[in-house]
Amino acid sequence: MLQLSTNRRRFLTGVAAGAAALSLRPGLSYAVEGDTLLVRAASDIEILDPAFQNGLLEEEIGRCLFVSLNRLDDMRSGVHLRPYAARSLNQTSPIEIAFELHDWLAWTGDFGPVTAEDVKYSFERVANPANGSAWAYAFDALREVEVTGTRTGIIHLKAPSAPFAATSLPYYMGHIVCKKAVEAAGGKFTTEVPATAGPYLIDKWVPKQSVALKLNPGWKGEPPAFARVKFQIITDDEAAALAYESRAVDYSRISLNTLAIYKDKLPEKTALIQHSGNRFAWLAINVNNPKLADPKVRRAIQHAIDVGQIMDGSYSGLAAPATGVVPPALIGHREAILYPADAARAQALLAEAGVSGLSLELAAMNDKTSQLTCQIVQALLGSVGITVDIKPYDEGVYWTLGDKSAGDTWKTLDLVLMNFAGGVDPSENLTWFRPKQIGIYNWSQFDSPEFEALYEQGMAETDPDKRGAIYRKMQDLMEESGGFVFITHETFAAVARQGLEPCILADGYVDVTRFRKD
Repeated sequence: MLQLSTNRRRFLTGVAAGAAALSLRPGLSYAVEGDTLLVRAASDIEILDPAFQNGLLEEEIGRCLFVSLNRLDDMRSGVHLRPYAARSLNQTSPIEIAFELHDWLAWTGDFGPVTAEDVKYSFERVANPANGSAWAYAFDALREVEVTGTRTGIIHLKAPSAPFAATSLPYYMGHIVCKKAVEAAGGKFTTEVPATAGPYLIDKWVPKQSVALKLNPGWKGEPPAFARVKFQIITDDEAAALAYESRAVDYSRISLNTLAIYKDKLPEKTALIQHSGNRFAWLAINVNNPKLADPKVRRAIQHAIDVGQIMDGSYSGLAAPATGVVPPALIGHREAILYPADAARAQALLAEAGVSGLSLELAAMNDKTSQLTCQIVQALLGSVGITVDIKPYDEGVYWTLGDKSAGDTWKTLDLVLMNFAGGVDPSENLTWFRPKQIGIYNWSQFDSPEFEALYEQGMAETDPDKRGAIYRKMQDLMEESGGFVFITHETFAAVARQGLEPCILADGYVDVTRFRKD
């Protein structure tokens, strides 16, 4: 049986911002003893196809509709991988993983049993660059899936891959879709799912308000604790806290500002969940922007930003400055940054570069934490003579800024405040900064052949000490480029109604199929 145990933790995209679509009613109350679970969602759905989804709520609903060969446990118990759709999952050689599916897994819509051919189709579909999946990187190590029987197969890798079982198989890109149904739908789908095999089905979707799920009568696995699940779409963190207090939701992630308040006075019959997180925030500096082409200017920006002030002002003192994109819990974590805050050095570098009166735009999400951070960055850069114009964006527009498929804005970005969920392996945190991600998620346009070569080495290396050294060097290269200011790995905070035991995955998203009643 293929299992993994390490000390912890892992998408993509920051918590969405905006106004809550839920009308809060103080009298609305659902006891967790009932059969309906109410959960706060930070975004709406757009694409439920695992090969093309954006993340956030789509990831959480995907775990209800689809199955994966294995899955991760709650992050609070450490990182443990266990077979799920696979009756057995065995690493038979460094480059082969054999699997056998449960014989009771079946598709809705009379599409028959879930087969090894479906697994092959699902993985190779994501991995094929011609299909344009943003998640193809997760299957870089995949050579092919060999079908050896109706429910049996062998995953063949190009080379040994230390993180493959933990970073590719249990996440949304590893969700198994029905080959016959997807091909009949034209090869991809959005919110109309042609066939599912998971514990739940979508019952009703009210765009920008809620998504309700009901039990899948064909599910023969471990039954969920709740017959119905309703995701209430509340994009603003502060509104989410109000929704929880009014009993409109039973579980919600909360902001650190709310966490600070709840530490003093917690709503009654509430469990407060706080955990060292792996979601990382950083300032991207576009190295190809003419205004930022001089390395001295970029270094001046790095020295000008005192991240400690951001921790106090934006994170209520409840988070620590980051030393890179790899958090303390994972191998490859660095103990310190290379270019600490030094305003005098920043001014000297600008003078050496002959730069004065520099004006830059800072793009960011329009949520409260991001905007507070932008204001602090604006003040810090202003103190060394750099004028910053803050540009707040709603989620939908924000994620098009560095996307070359959405236009040419990615070429002209100055500074961007970014925030991603991290991973259970450092390779997940570092993959977004590879050359192939320029114009996708590498908005600094950091282009380093050495970085790419080290990434490939790290994927194949199995010795933890050697892998750690590789990943520390990769972060050194990022910082040396002048394209990054590392800010923090955000503390995870959430509230749950008394009597409810949530299942929170390493990326901070939830698996409602494994929520339990105490």
